[in-house]
Amino acid sequence: MADPVKCRITACRDPACRDSVRRNPARLTADWYSTGAPSLAPALLGKLLCRRLPTGKILRRRITETEAYYGEEDTACHASRGKTERTAVMYRAGGFAYIYLCYGIHWLLNVVSGPVDFPEAVLIRGVEGFDGPGKLTKALEIGKDLKGENLTVSDRLWIEDDGYKPRFRATKRIGIDSAAEKDRNRRWRFVTG
Repeated sequence: MADPVKCRITACRDPACRDSVRRNPARLTADWYSTGAPSLAPALLGKLLCRRLPTGKILRRRITETEAYYGEEDTACHASRGKTERTAVMYRAGGFAYIYLCYGIHWLLNVVSGPVDFPEAVLIRGVEGFDGPGKLTKALEIGKDLKGENLTVSDRLWIEDDGYKPRFRATKRIGIDSAAEKDRNRRWRFVTG
C-alpha cells in the first residue's frame, strides 16, 4: 500500500489508501483521552500530532513511537514521588499536555490520560521524520508555553485521527534505569513498523 500521508498530498487513486484514511481527520475528544495510558499509548500510533505555529502555519506529523507511564506505583513515572508543581498537570483528566525539560535542553511532550487524580501520561517519543522526543518538540516548536494545553480545544496543539492504523510492536521502555526492575521490564513502549 502507498504511504497514506503522501497519498493525501498527491491525491492518490489507490483504493486501499482511500479506504484506510479519512479525507477529513477528526480531533480526538476528552472521552478518547479517558483511556488509561497503557491502552492509550498504542492507540495514539498513526494519529496526527498537529501544531499551529505563531505564523499560522499548521504542521501535522504522524505519531510513530509512544511510551506509557501509569500512576504513583510506576517508579518510572514522574508522579511516583507524588503530586508536585511539576507533575500537577498529570493529575488532571486526560487530554492535557504535560511538557517538561529533560537534561536541561530538551522539552518533551506527554499526553495526560485517564481520570482526574490518577497521574498517568503517554510520552510522544517519535513522529514521522523525527525519531526522538527532543527532536520532535524542536521541529514542531513545542516548549514550556504549551504545558497544560487542553488538546481537545486548543488552536495551538492537538491530535487528529484520520483512520490510519499502523502495525506496531511493544518493547520495554527506555531511559528509565533508575526505575524498579518490574517497571523497567514493562512492555509499555510502542513503535510502528
